[in-house]
Amino acid sequence: MTADREARRAELGSRLAALRVRIADACAAAGRSPDEVALLAVTKTVPASDVTLLMELGLTAFGENRVQEAAAKVAEVAATHPGARWHLVGGLQRNKARAAVRWADRVESVDSVRLADALDAAVRRAQDAGDRSDPLPVLLQFSVDGDPDRGGVPLDRLLPLAEHVAGCAGLRLDGTMAVAPLGMDTERAFSAVAAAAARLRAAFPQATTLSAGMSGDLEVAIGHGSGVVRVGTALVGDRRITSR
Repeated sequence: MTADREARRAELGSRLAALRVRIADACAAAGRSPDEVALLAVTKTVPASDVTLLMELGLTAFGENRVQEAAAKVAEVAATHPGARWHLVGGLQRNKARAAVRWADRVESVDSVRLADALDAAVRRAQDAGDRSDPLPVLLQFSVDGDPDRGGVPLDRLLPLAEHVAGCAGLRLDGTMAVAPLGMDTERAFSAVAAAAARLRAAFPQATTLSAGMSGDLEVAIGHGSGVVRVGTALVGDRRITSR
């Protein structure tokens, strides 16, 4: 191992340890077990070498938001460190659905019937070609404030979208994803997220996953029942642009 790689591994290891303490403390405060909260390492714009170091430190799930960048990174990581699971956590254009299903193990940002249909068609095409066997797990992105520019589906359209996704043979409805809007009180935001997730679970008992909380607000999200926290900056530091 080169000196630079060893130093980066030590840095990531220190950040990961601190992050695990935060998660454990948040779970203790909420009366939950740390085993109930999964860490999704958001590795957009960091090199594949960081992903391999994080895998060596014990992580297996990684979040990306640029389809082209992720495809190259997935292939590079798989060449030396197989076993990673990749989540698409950002907005997805329908014309990139076919490319996304080639590498995504889960898409966490489904917020429209048209996107669901594009993913469903892409999955079924991949299944017909023998490139994929199982349906694609998806989360519905809930919009806390209903702002269409932020992405996500408002509360009054959440269940109709879920009904549609549940009817797509190529998709598997796993639950809810949300981002607290900038400027909104996080307690208020994640209270709304928890209520939306509960509403979805009541109608679709299989939709148990709640992915909410990032570097700056993961404690509040865990307090409101999040089972996945998506952490980039607190784990990898200032991101280095590698490709678009």
